[in-house]
Amino acid sequence: MRVIEQINASLHDFLAGSDRTYVMGEDILDPYGGAFKATKGLSSKFPDRVLSTPISEAAISGVATGMALKKKPVCLEIMFGDFITLCTDQLVNHMSKLPWVYNDQISVPVVVRAPMGGKRGYGATHSQSLEKHFCGVPGLTVRAISQYSDIAGIYAEAFASGTPHLMIENKILYSRQVDNRELAPHDDPDLVIVTYGGSTEPSVQAADRLDEEEELAVNVVDVTRLSPLDHADIRKQVGNCRRVLVVEEGAGGWGFTSEIAHALAGTDRLAFASLTGPDHPIPSTKPWEVSLLPGPDSIAAAALRLFA
Repeated sequence: MRVIEQINASLHDFLAGSDRTYVMGEDILDPYGGAFKATKGLSSKFPDRVLSTPISEAAISGVATGMALKKKPVCLEIMFGDFITLCTDQLVNHMSKLPWVYNDQISVPVVVRAPMGGKRGYGATHSQSLEKHFCGVPGLTVRAISQYSDIAGIYAEAFASGTPHLMIENKILYSRQVDNRELAPHDDPDLVIVTYGGSTEPSVQAADRLDEEEELAVNVVDVTRLSPLDHADIRKQVGNCRRVLVVEEGAGGWGFTSEIAHALAGTDRLAFASLTGPDHPIPSTKPWEVSLLPGPDSIAAAALRLFA
């Protein structure tokens, strides 16, 4: 099963589980089924509860908030994660805050899906990884998936929580096959790579290369809950290893790398490094774009520098 098919199955289960649930987004009706086909077939089976919306992310995120307040759980698709900035007011000032403001007498069951990331040649405003701007918002859970994660379980947990969730889906992964391989097979690794989402696949490829070419035991930690980040779990998965490389596709600074460094602060004799996306917009030339974002070659090279 491909990643996009597993997401589609999760959305199907969400709609089949209650006649009060809704899926909303732009161009999500059949036969088109959404920009990346995540909603294919859903409007044919649930015609009254799959709603195609106007092109206004600010408006549809507000509608989703209102429906959720009326006890109608919503999964909202944002066509490209870059447009999540237009939902900021609802995510930061409404969805995440209303339960606290009303002393948990209300809930806001909204799950927002955001296809993020690059390597498809879509240019500066369609290839970003903007999730760090929403991490750390009290009351908002930010999750990320990869082909190695329990996609069905992550979505089921988000839908069952009854709380606002932002789901980061790196669009380069949609065509990948779901892969249940063990990413941390070593009890005493030489190096641990901590990453998430679309950076997990090149990290795994780099780990395999380091094993084959350098005889290094490398574990990969695929973080699926970005915010709130479980610091204790990060420390547990890193264990006694004293070489840690953090890989993220977004621009460096005030992001995932900083939070992992915070989680590991105070670790004796820790050799720590990071590899991130560029500190300028993503270019429109696909080869240049791919060369700027973390890949197996650059990850392996960054890992080897920790042994210098």
